[in-house]
Amino acid sequence: MKKALYGLKQAPRAWYERLSKFLLEKDFSRGKVDTTLFIKKKLNDILLVQIYVDDIIFGSTNDFLSKELSQDTQSEFEMSMMGELNFFLGLQIKQTKNGIFFSKSNFCIDLIHRFGMENVKHMATPISTACYLDKDDIGQSIDIKKY
Repeated sequence: MKKALYGLKQAPRAWYERLSKFLLEKDFSRGKVDTTLFIKKKLNDILLVQIYVDDIIFGSTNDFLSKELSQDTQSEFEMSMMGELNFFLGLQIKQTKNGIFFSKSNFCIDLIHRFGMENVKHMATPISTACYLDKDDIGQSIDIKKY
């Protein structure tokens, strides 16, 4: 039983290692800050691949690079292409010709339902709009790494 459970814990790591090796062999470089981000530069174009557990998100400034990655990964791994990104890690994503827009409205609606707040009085802006915040020049700096 312990061996079976231990093997299950290691499966995501093994998958990530195999996929990382594949991407690095395809001339990607690993992100310096986020090691689950892989970057490939080709002339003036860039291809980004983000891995999260068993999900892969990728995008490029050149459609050919995206199609090439899609074909390469599907020939190497058993996977399906789900199409354009609409939802990831709780974020709703809307892609238009004017840009990419992120929203968490579904998450907010779920919270409202969970806490029974469907019939409460709402406000357009929940804080005072007449209060202005300025930099505290004499205040102490906070090292957030300590907390």
